[in-house]
Amino acid sequence: MTEESKSGTRWAISGMGALFAGRKVAALGMFAKGLMALEEHWRQKHPDFDGGFAERWDEATKFYDATHQNKVNRWLHITGIPLIVAGAAGLLTLKPYRPAWSVAAGSFAVGWGLNIAGHLIFEKNAPAFKDDPLSFVAGPMWDIQQLFQKKKPAKKADETLANGAPAHEAAVS
Repeated sequence: MTEESKSGTRWAISGMGALFAGRKVAALGMFAKGLMALEEHWRQKHPDFDGGFAERWDEATKFYDATHQNKVNRWLHITGIPLIVAGAAGLLTLKPYRPAWSVAAGSFAVGWGLNIAGHLIFEKNAPAFKDDPLSFVAGPMWDIQQLFQKKKPAKKADETLANGAPAHEAAVS
């Protein structure tokens, strides 16, 4: 992982930490700075990419799909991501350190715990947003699509993504 990528990841994670501390504006700023740094790093790694948003979205969803092949990890994400989204909404809208806010914080933490466990134990790779920040948004949309489309997983072998990495190694640190 390059220093730029590490810095972007640190900012994004720090933003999540600030959200737990009740620092909503700081959290959003730190998280946005992290995602912007990660996107800039992604673009530096892909100098030949000149597509618009639709093509960039397609790259992000392909990358997300390729880095989420394990069935257990997929189900952990389908469970964890709604907990993260609901928890984040509560952390941003509720008064800090009140009972409802604590429920939101718990939901946020459990959701991230499920996602991280899925990557560490079952998928054996890092979360996709570390290498492609747009996957942070594309991922939840991809999960919804999985629930309603009964789509078969992409094949891992012999696939290469726009980032040049084989699909099965794409997000490994």
